[in-house]
Amino acid sequence: MKRKQNLQPFAYDLGADDIKRERHKARQLRQSQWWKRRLAKGVCYYCGRPTTPDQLTMDHIVPISRGGKTTKGNVVACCKQCNNAKKQLLPMEWDNYLQQFAPTVNKEQTK
Repeated sequence: MKRKQNLQPFAYDLGADDIKRERHKARQLRQSQWWKRRLAKGVCYYCGRPTTPDQLTMDHIVPISRGGKTTKGNVVACCKQCNNAKKQLLPMEWDNYLQQFAPTVNKEQTK
């Protein structure tokens, strides 16, 4: 007998406790050596521009409000400009913004 799966693509019904718990985990992760090494690289995850570590921010690829978790696989260092532009969007939803950086990033990687 097959069970009908009730999957929701995005968790819009998160409670205040869920959001508070994930923000607490993010604060703890910011204190880790892993995160400090990410900042030390000084490169924005999205646009690839060199950025000083104090100007990089923590961004959830899948935002907490959309069901994302604070894990090393879902958290990246990015510049404030990209983080503000992304807001609550998933990368596939703001692909046009990312496309403007594709030639720049590809040129730097081939050097």
